[in-house]
Amino acid sequence: MWKCLALIVLALSFSPSQGDPSQQPIWLLSVQGAIGPAIADYIDRGIGSAKDDQAQLVIIQMDTPGGLDKSMRHIIQAILASDIPIATFVAPSGARAASAGTYILYASHIAAMAPGTNLGAATPVQIGAPSLPNPAKPDKPNQPPPEKTDKDSAPEPATTMERKVINDAAAYIQSLAELRGRNVEWAIAAVRSAKSLSAQQAVNNNVIDLIANDLDDLISQLDGFTLTINNREITLATADAELVQHQPDWRNQFLAVITDPSVAYILLLVGIYGLIFEFSNPGTGLPGILGGISLLIAFYALQVLPISYTGLALILLGLGLMIAEALSPSFGIFGFGGVAAFAIGSVMLMDTDLPAFQIAFPVILGVTAASAALMIFLLGMVWRSRHARVVTGLDTLIGTITTVESIYHDQPTVWVHGERWSVHCNESLSTGDYVRITGTTGLILNAEKETPP
Repeated sequence: MWKCLALIVLALSFSPSQGDPSQQPIWLLSVQGAIGPAIADYIDRGIGSAKDDQAQLVIIQMDTPGGLDKSMRHIIQAILASDIPIATFVAPSGARAASAGTYILYASHIAAMAPGTNLGAATPVQIGAPSLPNPAKPDKPNQPPPEKTDKDSAPEPATTMERKVINDAAAYIQSLAELRGRNVEWAIAAVRSAKSLSAQQAVNNNVIDLIANDLDDLISQLDGFTLTINNREITLATADAELVQHQPDWRNQFLAVITDPSVAYILLLVGIYGLIFEFSNPGTGLPGILGGISLLIAFYALQVLPISYTGLALILLGLGLMIAEALSPSFGIFGFGGVAAFAIGSVMLMDTDLPAFQIAFPVILGVTAASAALMIFLLGMVWRSRHARVVTGLDTLIGTITTVESIYHDQPTVWVHGERWSVHCNESLSTGDYVRITGTTGLILNAEKETPP
């Protein structure tokens, strides 16, 4: 028994987590483009997988113009909760860590940049500088502009909501700067005044830890780097460590596709139209199944995207009006009102100023044009049907010329459209006389005597 315990202790002493750190791999996660739900999920799951692999370091190579606040905070929470050191590297040359990228850089245990890169401009884009008043311009024409001070270097937000958002963002990045021992003043200025820095300026101002030419240079510089995580001192041994590039799996790729605003928008419409077709033609099956699946996927995508519920309500109202036009034609009032509501709601649907999370205008234009064309087609069918000749019912008999087939008990009968009818005429009729049908009284046709052709 004691021998077994000794073997277990010996095995644990030589395990990768307790032995030479150089035997532990380095995980590389790549982020390019706007920060959204798919990237947040990719980084969160990547950090978890790196922990399972007993990695000694996770490098996030980043080039981003910013992104969604909710996704950014998800990533930062994963970084702060990590027991593995996280190094965020803004690369290659020409890359940037703007807006949300600046927060992620500040939250990381190690912050690095490549030459020719920049970071900053961390003001929330929904209330960016164009909407803020300019203190250099006086409100009254005769009032001289106030003298500029350090306090007035950033314009004061105009509304209470804007001040709340700015103050919240400034406090958040300040807490990250204090946690990592980085430049607090510049972090606040990046939020309040949208300031930016180059890589060299960032390292000179204690915003980042180091500059590396490329990934190999970063790994070389981090060899022997010491840091403290959860009151535990860690020394990196990266010189001979294996580099594991973690690529997005099918789940991340699928999430990236469905959370594209244009794709989510189209899925929403496919789902609604599919269910409408199924309800109007019960038993078809396929449209209902595809519509239900598309609608559920669209709802999942929309709940992680910044949508305007007013825009969504306008889209649903527009679709409802177009359906009402199809079911009870109103000569276009419901139809064109529905198209207008649908188009306005589509433009308003995404409640963000980030171009990467806006619905592509050609998509909106194409779908709206298709809906308008459908309305015009339906109205044309209604117009033609209301002016077409009646082909069913008793009204189709009016105007028909036929001959008296027989007279039974003084009641003339005729053969019209494959049916035998009794007729009433104010004149005396004989077998073979020509008559024109003028109307009906119950099941008897009214007729006028007609001159033989």
